[in-house]
Amino acid sequence: MAVSGLNSVLMQFAKAPVPGRVKTRLMPVLSAQAACDLHCDLVRHTARILLDSGLGDVQIWVDGDLANPLFQGLFSMGVSSGVLQQGASLGERMQAALAASLREYDAALLVGSDCPGLTPAYLSEALSALAEVELVVGPALDGGYVLLAMRAELPWLFGEMNWGGDDVLAETLKRAAHHGVEVRLLEPLADIDRPEDLQYWHGLDQAGERQL
Repeated sequence: MAVSGLNSVLMQFAKAPVPGRVKTRLMPVLSAQAACDLHCDLVRHTARILLDSGLGDVQIWVDGDLANPLFQGLFSMGVSSGVLQQGASLGERMQAALAASLREYDAALLVGSDCPGLTPAYLSEALSALAEVELVVGPALDGGYVLLAMRAELPWLFGEMNWGGDDVLAETLKRAAHHGVEVRLLEPLADIDRPEDLQYWHGLDQAGERQL
């Protein structure tokens, strides 16, 4: 299904599930294995939301071992392909992934794997906005962002960024203004990075809205 006539791809970034290497900022309250298990649940939940949206091909872009059973399981859910991330920094990896996808698709939407509040409607709103603007950003409550959508490469978004800091969104908007690029901001959402963020995941469970 194309939104506003755009052939779109939905890209999900995820790390391979290795205890002690994923969701480490949760480990004051979770064991390394429990944090890794949560990471796996979030990866599957995010993939299901992307697939349920029906907005385009869904790809998993992996930092680590693509042969991991977690990612192989996503293909049986309907994820169309898996690709290894390329680059030394998060910014380099995002830039490379978006550039590769935009050579094949009219529009690319990129999310991580730790925002339980994503919904098909939220994704649809992002892609629909690309009919009017060049860049759509889903802000995170912690000052970063949970979603990027664009129709053309914007490499200046990604270099020398303080990834993980609380000023990523502000710096992104500053750069867009400098380059004369109009941005559409979506509703801010929470991602699961710190112990206090776990309430957003538990809230989905209590509401019966987890998608695994």
